[in-house]
Amino acid sequence: MPKLRMTGRGLWITALIVPPLAFVALFIVYPIISAFAYAFFDWQGLKRLDFVGLENFRTVLFVEPYRSWTLNAFKNNIIVFFALMVLQNGLGFILAYALWRELPGARFHRIAVFLPVVLSTIIVAYLFKLFYHPLFGVVNLSLRSVGLDGLAQPWLGQSGTALWSIIAAQAWHMVGFPTLVFLAGMQRIPGEILDAVRMETQSEWVKITKIVWPLVAPSATIVFTLLFVGAFNWFELPYIMGGLDGSPFGSTDVLGLYFYRTAFGNVSAGQQDFGLGSALAVLIFLFIAAVATVITVRLRAREIQI
Repeated sequence: MPKLRMTGRGLWITALIVPPLAFVALFIVYPIISAFAYAFFDWQGLKRLDFVGLENFRTVLFVEPYRSWTLNAFKNNIIVFFALMVLQNGLGFILAYALWRELPGARFHRIAVFLPVVLSTIIVAYLFKLFYHPLFGVVNLSLRSVGLDGLAQPWLGQSGTALWSIIAAQAWHMVGFPTLVFLAGMQRIPGEILDAVRMETQSEWVKITKIVWPLVAPSATIVFTLLFVGAFNWFELPYIMGGLDGSPFGSTDVLGLYFYRTAFGNVSAGQQDFGLGSALAVLIFLFIAAVATVITVRLRAREIQI
């Protein structure tokens, strides 16, 4: 009987583990390995031609106009990352602290803050396109209603404001996630420590910088790492709000859009090069994997020091 129970338990565990492993292997591992292989060949449409070695990588990084497109998209991704670090994660920490301090209406605001996260990205994108409409959008109407007509402008139609407008939409959409992660970290702070701090000082700034922030370091590691991965995988919002070409004039172009139109083509350019697209995908993957690993290791080391 013990053997039968062990066998039955083993079959049950296998039935639970094998399907998700097969799903990951089929839809994640296999495409990654395929992209690595495809990047070393020349392509005509979806037809594989000759082996070209590292030529596709050289073209993407050093040959014009691909070099300029790569640098522009990479620069925009960096802007997105640091902007969201301040707007999304910074605001998330402030909101988490306010909720943790049980300010009036804290229970309602916990739901309200996280509600945008569960909305579809497509809904958020089209909603903010309406908000930013130059004629009847709520942003310009609000500015005009308070006498700031000079600030009303086509937010998504100008190179100087388009990317920042999309970043603001992303921050609103996802600020609830870091808020709840930071809040969970704050709720794990022992009450004895807080009582001791209250006996020493009543300064909120001292509490945040000397106690709260160091003790939520594990939460910060999770939030920063996921933000980095998400910022360099950014696709849906800029695609819907700025278009596949990263309009206007490439100001909203990011690596995700650049990869997609390089590999699969687009209406305006009409070009398609699966080899170059695969090479770009490999470079994006290696960069994200390397930097995310460094961020995680360094922040984990910081947690140990604290």
